[in-house]
Amino acid sequence: MLEHYIAYLNFLTGRLTRFFDKQKPYIFCKKGCGLCCQNAQFPYSQIEFEYLMKGFEKLDSLFQEKVTQNIKNIIEAKNNFTGEKFKYNCPFLVDNVCSVYEYRGIVCRAFGLMNLGENGGKEMPFCCFKGLNYSNIMEGKYISAPKYRELGVSEPPLAFNVSYDFLTDAAFEKLFDFKFGDKMPMIDWFIKSKKMSD
Repeated sequence: MLEHYIAYLNFLTGRLTRFFDKQKPYIFCKKGCGLCCQNAQFPYSQIEFEYLMKGFEKLDSLFQEKVTQNIKNIIEAKNNFTGEKFKYNCPFLVDNVCSVYEYRGIVCRAFGLMNLGENGGKEMPFCCFKGLNYSNIMEGKYISAPKYRELGVSEPPLAFNVSYDFLTDAAFEKLFDFKFGDKMPMIDWFIKSKKMSD
């Protein structure tokens, strides 16, 4: 099953690479930023989690210890949390860099692009409002035509259907012959599997 999922990831990577290339004038992602790895829930399907753990197994013992401690700290914080929506930093973020980059989840791979929302609306990545992706063409909450024209670029700012729900749709399961399985926040997979939570 993982082989089929990897085939899907190869397809997805090719597609996302083309999207990011088209949007290069507006993308400011760089190693060491880590904003997209902080204060979120990180939705993961079962097969994504299994693949993620393959990446964990390949880490050297020092990184495994750091990630394991991060997971324990997050689980403890969740156990003491009384609010509605528990958010946390990804436990695989070590020194502001993803320690399992090649094994990261789908939501991580697509983050940073403008998403095509319902009814044709455009959803900016939250980093846009922190001076990063697409911020060079924004005026408040809206894309500024004058700012876009000032850049003198050939590619317009485009939105793509890169929502997690779309990228984990059953149509991809059928096309690549695998199952995503249940979906839940990453930390809940650790709690459910009891891996590294004791």
